[in-house]
Amino acid sequence: TTKPMMLRDPPLSVPPSPTRALCVHFRVAVWAQRGRTRQQAARKDAHIEKNTRKMCEVPVSGQRRVLVTGGSGLVGRAIERVVKEGGGCEDEEWVFLSSRDADLTSAVETRAVFQKHQPTEVIHLAAMVGGLFQNMSHNLDFWRNNVHINDNVLQAAHELGVRKVVSCLSTCIFPDRTNYPIDETMIHNGPPHSSNFGYSYAKRMIDVQNRAYFQQYGRLFTAVIPTNVFGPHDNFNIQQGHVLPGLIHKTYLAQREGTALEVWGSGTPRRQFIYSLDLARLFLWVLREYKEIDPIILSVGEEDEVSIKEAAECVVESLGFKGQVVFDTSKSDGQFKKTASNKKLRQYLPDFTFTPFRQAVKETCEWFVANYDTARK
Repeated sequence: TTKPMMLRDPPLSVPPSPTRALCVHFRVAVWAQRGRTRQQAARKDAHIEKNTRKMCEVPVSGQRRVLVTGGSGLVGRAIERVVKEGGGCEDEEWVFLSSRDADLTSAVETRAVFQKHQPTEVIHLAAMVGGLFQNMSHNLDFWRNNVHINDNVLQAAHELGVRKVVSCLSTCIFPDRTNYPIDETMIHNGPPHSSNFGYSYAKRMIDVQNRAYFQQYGRLFTAVIPTNVFGPHDNFNIQQGHVLPGLIHKTYLAQREGTALEVWGSGTPRRQFIYSLDLARLFLWVLREYKEIDPIILSVGEEDEVSIKEAAECVVESLGFKGQVVFDTSKSDGQFKKTASNKKLRQYLPDFTFTPFRQAVKETCEWFVANYDTARK
């Protein structure tokens, strides 16, 4: 009899395949490294172009088609931008799905859209997402909808023989009571925070399914765990969005209306924020190079963690807000911290450079102001 696979088994990995395009994005550091001299940039770009061209020439069996679920969202739009700005390989065709293309809570519609596009790889971003207060009041909805979406996507990928699926998890899946920093081995060590347990457990199950598909069918289904993502095309809805885009929208309105900026909570909780364009570049690396079934945390370092108060101050500075800032301590703070270790990522990509937080916030604020009429809010 075969011994059952335990959740904390040694890292699972898939041996390299000669038919898989290993299109390494040494270009990732270029977009994130701002403020370099022209001479430094020229030397670096020449080196990156040489390596990118070399790795893209690895032979594959036919054209590759990458299907991105949730392609119209924050991370999907960032991946699309990075691909268009030179991040794609010549043998790749990219398809970005939105909710208009299929209802992924329906197995029938999911299977139909997969059969239509016949993907060879999938980046699975689609999910029902929301901020702290929406999660607190709709835990059942977050559980049911996300379980349906994830099961339908992974099963459709399996049935069509998709080579690789990279799903997107979240640091909220980690236990509420744990040691810090958290790492990839600690996902199932205890219950998540009670505020968003529905979403958290649904996301955890992706890791369980990935292991099961590998054990039973040898599928290369894996997942990434980003920390708090923000950037252009975020959901800036104050009630339903995440903390940073919500702060940006609130500050914009307070500035326009000449009122005080009200920040919900005490401002003391700490978070690691990752710019969506940085995350997009890392997603492409995972898709092409990462061969483990075990998930990998994609995050800035522990030293880059900031408080909500510090994040609010950064938004205020970026938008030039001069009014009063007040903290409504009657509102819940949620989980105080969920510091994540990016040690595993650094073992693979020791030289990856993240966009500085202040610069990323400023670029996001500028995008929001320029696109206020059409931004999600």
